[in-house]
Amino acid sequence: MTEAHPVAATFLKNAVAKGAKLIVVDPRRHKLVDFADLHVPIKVGSDIAFLNALMQVLITENLYDKQFVEMHTQGFDELKKKVMKYPPERAAKISGISADMIIKTARLLASVKPAMLCYTLGITEHTCGRNNVVSTANLQMLLGNMGVECGGVNPLRGQNNVQGACDMGALPNVFPGYQPVINPEARAKFEKAWNVENLPDKNGLMIPQMMDGLVNGSVKGFYIFGENLANTEPDIKKVEHELASAKFLVCQDIFMTETTRFADVVFPAAAWSENNGTFTNSERRVNRVRTASPAPGAAKPNWWIFKQIAKRMGHSWDSDSGREIWDNEISPLAPALFGIKYKRIEKDGLQWPCPTQDHPGTGFMHKDGQFTQGLGLFTAVDWTPPAEVPDQKYPFVLSTGRRLTHYHTRTQTGRCEGFNDILGEETADISFADAKKMGIRQGEMIKVSSRRGEVLVKANITSEVPQGLVWMAFHFREACANWLTNPAFDPFTLTAEYKACAVRIDK
Repeated sequence: MTEAHPVAATFLKNAVAKGAKLIVVDPRRHKLVDFADLHVPIKVGSDIAFLNALMQVLITENLYDKQFVEMHTQGFDELKKKVMKYPPERAAKISGISADMIIKTARLLASVKPAMLCYTLGITEHTCGRNNVVSTANLQMLLGNMGVECGGVNPLRGQNNVQGACDMGALPNVFPGYQPVINPEARAKFEKAWNVENLPDKNGLMIPQMMDGLVNGSVKGFYIFGENLANTEPDIKKVEHELASAKFLVCQDIFMTETTRFADVVFPAAAWSENNGTFTNSERRVNRVRTASPAPGAAKPNWWIFKQIAKRMGHSWDSDSGREIWDNEISPLAPALFGIKYKRIEKDGLQWPCPTQDHPGTGFMHKDGQFTQGLGLFTAVDWTPPAEVPDQKYPFVLSTGRRLTHYHTRTQTGRCEGFNDILGEETADISFADAKKMGIRQGEMIKVSSRRGEVLVKANITSEVPQGLVWMAFHFREACANWLTNPAFDPFTLTAEYKACAVRIDK
């Protein structure tokens, strides 16, 4: 959190200063560990075994919230049957920590009410990412930490306004407001509102499927809007082949990027600070964004560009500003956003669901144990290893993430001299034990290679990283971790396994 979500991390550190207890579960001993009551350094990819073992202890020692489970959940018996197969001793062998630490963690969690669970991309970017997420929900329901303020499962989203983009229907299976495209009533509503016929009745493609389609010819045109896929997707060589295979490729961005090199057309877009609109943050709060400076040159707001393309396809869209789009198109069509209007979010915004214009917004979800489907559903899942594990040829695990100084592929921060002065190149973080064993000195150039590629990068020998782990970011093109990462995907979400692949290190 201190590197990927520094503002949220500050609130967390403030809470610790006021007496809150903090457990950090992470393979790395990063900055947040300095504030923690307990650091649990599980091995990369062992989350489910660890979480199942916590729940085994909670049930065995009768430390769970029996009243909440009986009144507000279903599937407990199946969950209990599953987690009983993960006693602390078994989970300890998988996760690399002691059985005593698992027991201590479970007891500490049960001693505090409510407890808030936060996770970043270390939970989702695995081939078992979906199962990791439902495991965190299982734990919080078992503890009765759902439907209460300062409880719940709190995903800290990977980029600014990811929440807002999903709310707007930037997913292949829903219309704005999470209304399923396979639902005939939802389709009929949007066909009428958009003055079109025969909206697709099947879910669309996810990014890996689109990229495959560029190569096999099933995807003819590809429109990339505000994303630098040539640096952010796993196995860059594979990604560049896919982008080069596109028959027609459009990019819409605020700067030229590694991805725009493949484009037939590039539309210059206004940046977030050059436009009026809304962002939605991780607590579902819809906030106003106001223009700080005019867009340079030919750059235009994204909505304006889309509107001009629609016009040339024979459609006349009435809305002519972010406010009109929200008040006239988004809010009326999405029940969860129906009560949110521009005039109501001038100050501190509103949290959805907000069904009416006199509704105050929803501070926390599932109040009084009332879940969307009625009862909270326990989903029993087994631990599965990463798609690629260390072997004799590639004996290290590579895990990837972000560094505080830079953001994503440096499309913006790479153009700021001050940031580059602070951090001007990538490093490969390795443990003191591994450095000593291989005779590697601090700052020495090393080669990190996987089955997909190799990079030359400086070694950063640090106590943050345990033996056997290499940690890198993807901010710098030359030493980008995604030359190495594995294009293996979660079967439910098709999220890539950025957090685990096998690599070797050579001096």
